[in-house]
Amino acid sequence: MKILLTAINAKYIHSNLAVYNLKAYAKEYRAHIELAEFTINHRSEYILQEIYKKNPDVLCFSCYIWNYDYVREVAEEFHKLRPEVPIWVGGPEVSYEIEEMFAQNPAFFGAIIGEGEATFAELAEYYCKGKHKVSDLQEIAGMAFRMPGENRIYKTADREPLDLSTIPFCYEDMEDFKNRIIYYESSRGCPFSCSYCLSSIDKRLRFRDIELVKRELAFFIEKNVPQVKFVDRTFNCLHSHAMEIWRFIKEKDKGITNFHFEIAADLLNEEELALLSTLRPGLVQLEIGVQSTNEETIKEIHRSMQLSDVEAAVRVIQKTGNIHEHLDLIAGLPYEDYNRFAQSFRDIYALKPNQLQLGFLKVLKGSYMYDHSKEYGMIYQGKPPYEIRQTKWLSYEEVLKIKLVEEMLEVYYNSGQFEITMKILDVVYPDAFAFFLHLGEYYEKQGYLAMNHSRIRRCEILLDFVMEERKIDRELLQEALLYDLYYRENCKSRPYWARNISEFSKVTRTMCKNGKLSHIEPFFYYFPDKNTKSLTSLPKRLEEEIYVLFEYEKRDALDHQAKTTEITKQEVLAQWENAPTKF
Repeated sequence: MKILLTAINAKYIHSNLAVYNLKAYAKEYRAHIELAEFTINHRSEYILQEIYKKNPDVLCFSCYIWNYDYVREVAEEFHKLRPEVPIWVGGPEVSYEIEEMFAQNPAFFGAIIGEGEATFAELAEYYCKGKHKVSDLQEIAGMAFRMPGENRIYKTADREPLDLSTIPFCYEDMEDFKNRIIYYESSRGCPFSCSYCLSSIDKRLRFRDIELVKRELAFFIEKNVPQVKFVDRTFNCLHSHAMEIWRFIKEKDKGITNFHFEIAADLLNEEELALLSTLRPGLVQLEIGVQSTNEETIKEIHRSMQLSDVEAAVRVIQKTGNIHEHLDLIAGLPYEDYNRFAQSFRDIYALKPNQLQLGFLKVLKGSYMYDHSKEYGMIYQGKPPYEIRQTKWLSYEEVLKIKLVEEMLEVYYNSGQFEITMKILDVVYPDAFAFFLHLGEYYEKQGYLAMNHSRIRRCEILLDFVMEERKIDRELLQEALLYDLYYRENCKSRPYWARNISEFSKVTRTMCKNGKLSHIEPFFYYFPDKNTKSLTSLPKRLEEEIYVLFEYEKRDALDHQAKTTEITKQEVLAQWENAPTKF
């Protein structure tokens, strides 16, 4: 008997915690359970072929909005080839509107509904022990299946919530996760009721035993895992739990592993903020869901949040400069029209987070938002990911404008590749939303959208756009862009406006002691350092050029930019006097 647990991930670097947990929990039948992981970048034909070669007796799929279309296609084709193999599905994408889901997918035999570990373990027992009675399947809680010989779906009793501490640790063999993000779960459920989120349905908040958690986190640290992402929906909803974990990773830190937490910033108290301020730069990164700054919208989506507390907490976190923070916004929420969303964007952008994640509302089956979508005049994709196209307050044309903002935000802000340039342009364009929109419209007008561009080409396009409006000195913007290029990497090629590198090759030979791991470049401007979140005025041109040394072996722990040192021409000359050959 071979049961094949199949995951189709969004990217190779991702792993699917669900299938690993299922196999770990069904420990008595591990010898019969095999895992297969693919990505949505694989052709469905390739996934079909690989699954067929594995010759499963039972085929199971983990279903999410990003892979559901692939699952449906592969399952349908596999069922044609092996109609005798039962196909089971599980996950949030198949846990609601069961009758409709089965009607649309005749290849599916059964579905595990909701929390799956205990249900899957009993299902594995059913197949591995050769049980064939329908009555045995009916006794397994937490699932639905096609009644053999009948044109109806049978749904079993609901499954009681699981004690998280009973799930075995699934990461003992780290070879399977080399060069991949590790996902970890220390709690399930959520105490809040956000109307767009499926986690709000499960109010049974449960925590894994803290001593188990500590042992498992110590394992990751000892194995030098680069990143561990907690999938807890609101990690800091229980103060004592969050503090225990943050204290522990601080104590055991070896300077390598980064831990990602999704938190509610307004819940952070003084004790938590004080502890966070003492962590090694890069040990922790925080994802903070703001979603909107419109109080009417926040109330309507059942968010429990004080915006003033969020802003205060973010500024305290930023003051220490040791934590990379993501702030999230959602476009398409109730009572937020185009202009009000633009204000939400400006409000959050003004906080200058390391990343501002602009997403679009997903109308998920089972959510409050889904049940009230007609009331809100919502038109959304009929297929996953069910992304909003229009609401009572937001037209499709306006959604397309926000998408332009999103694309430019990703390229020029969230990428971190234009840090200095963006700080300068913020002075020239105080309305960040309007800036990104007009830049996106420029891309659209020039036919640059949906094209792959090099970093230098992105610089050229931005330069051309800004120069059309002549709001800034060309030399200043060119130097800022050149600075950003070398801030991230020692470029193999240079933009057309950069000076010929041979003009200062002797300085390079003198100042760059470690070859390609450093670079030196002359500038006529001082640019802001990392501690400067925003500028109040533009840099002034210097009478005499300075040199900036970029050291790529000494990168910043948060944004991975090179360490920079400003060196005056006199200091360069002084070092040159001591060099074997003269200027």
